[in-house]
Amino acid sequence: MTSSRRSTRARATLLTVPLVLGVLGAAGPAAAADHGGSLTCRGAGVDPDARVRYRTQTVIHAPLRTVWKLQTDVARWPSWQAPVTSAERLDHGPLRAGSAFRWTTPVPPNPATPATSLSITSTVGQVKHDSCLRWTGPADGEGLHIDGVHVWNFSKVKGGVLVRTEETHTGPQVDADVPAATRILADGLEGWLADLKAAAE
Repeated sequence: MTSSRRSTRARATLLTVPLVLGVLGAAGPAAAADHGGSLTCRGAGVDPDARVRYRTQTVIHAPLRTVWKLQTDVARWPSWQAPVTSAERLDHGPLRAGSAFRWTTPVPPNPATPATSLSITSTVGQVKHDSCLRWTGPADGEGLHIDGVHVWNFSKVKGGVLVRTEETHTGPQVDADVPAATRILADGLEGWLADLKAAAE
């Protein structure tokens, strides 16, 4: 990855926050990756009342076990995702319901807030090995507070794994400019999938 691309992605990353997101008409390109009904993990999905939401997917040409290990080995996220500047597990062992982790990521400036770094504490609510993950949690930075819900689905397909993800954000700053917040979220999630694909393949 070139340094300019990495720099652009780092600036554009509002959260990839799997924090722990249809796009409203004014949200522009983010609407293009909306693939229908909300994703779930063990029956639980994203926040149905959130105005900032984004859903996307990709096929990764790698074994499911490889993709799952990359995604669930939280402490190693910074090694393959430039926008994740730090990540630590707050418990030990395999990622499971009740697991928690703290991580940081930069957020670009927007009309409501300055550029900042978010500190995110995510708690896993639901997990099904090699199938799905759902976590929630707050993200806080200078002048910015977001509550997020993030769902991931993994399915074997011919030649690899279909990875689908959906995230919702709520909070006074993101709700103040839904189209801008949605575009930033979209950039973050598209970047996350591109990095996961590159690392796995």
